[in-house]
Amino acid sequence: ACICEKNKRVTNCRLDNGRCWCDSLGSGVTVDCATLTSKCLLMKAEVMGSKSGRREKPKDAFEDTDGLYDPECENTGAFKAKQCNGTTCWCVNTAGVRRTDKHDADLKCNQLVRTMWIIIEMKHTERNAPLNAESLKKFFMDTITSRYLLDGRYITNVVYENPYITIDLKQNSSDKSSGGVDIADVAYYFEKDVKGDSIFHNNELNVSVDNEALTFEKTAVFYVDEIAPEFSMKSLTPGLIAVIVVVVIAIVAAIVVLVLTRRRKGKYVKAEVKEMNEMHRGLNA
Repeated sequence: ACICEKNKRVTNCRLDNGRCWCDSLGSGVTVDCATLTSKCLLMKAEVMGSKSGRREKPKDAFEDTDGLYDPECENTGAFKAKQCNGTTCWCVNTAGVRRTDKHDADLKCNQLVRTMWIIIEMKHTERNAPLNAESLKKFFMDTITSRYLLDGRYITNVVYENPYITIDLKQNSSDKSSGGVDIADVAYYFEKDVKGDSIFHNNELNVSVDNEALTFEKTAVFYVDEIAPEFSMKSLTPGLIAVIVVVVIAIVAAIVVLVLTRRRKGKYVKAEVKEMNEMHRGLNA
């Protein structure tokens, strides 16, 4: 037996040629403990009830989020392009995130679209002085390359705008080597770590910059795919619709102001011409 350091949601661990291999909970797919487990298998393990001490949720319990669902995974651990919950189906990207409206079971998802850019945005808790931007960048670059085994060239940006920290991970289809980790898996591990729900076995992430512990009050992850998502207007959130309406009203208001201004200018020019004609007639008389 052995311990799977990079994934506690496993069972039946065994050593083979000095390497630890285990079966992922919920799917039984064998995973290599020397590297990250795919996000699809991790989500499946979490839904099925895991060794993290969190009990399996009752069948009818639900959370108002698209975040966690019981995914269909390929034997490689990749997400299947089409995911369903009963008779409701949708298409996902390589990060397993929904990229279409929800439809009935007839929905066709022709390909698994690649997520090529992941933006992780964190807001740290209030502090007296801002952090040192260079120290912060070094901490996250070092952590992501050593803890999550991602090649540093895929971390394209670490930006600090007090109190927000933004990390950009970019990796297109041709960049993803067969042995390397995927940015979607890295982002999932990282998000779990930051939220205090680590997937690692007894190895919590301590975020410390210049020997000062850092805590976060908000973390959001955004996904950019190689092909734009296919959401209809009706699936947009009311907030976004409100913004679109405000923009349209603003544009209409600007057009109205422009028309009124032009009209005023027009009246002034006509009046001027009229007066000039009368003056000419007076002179000629």
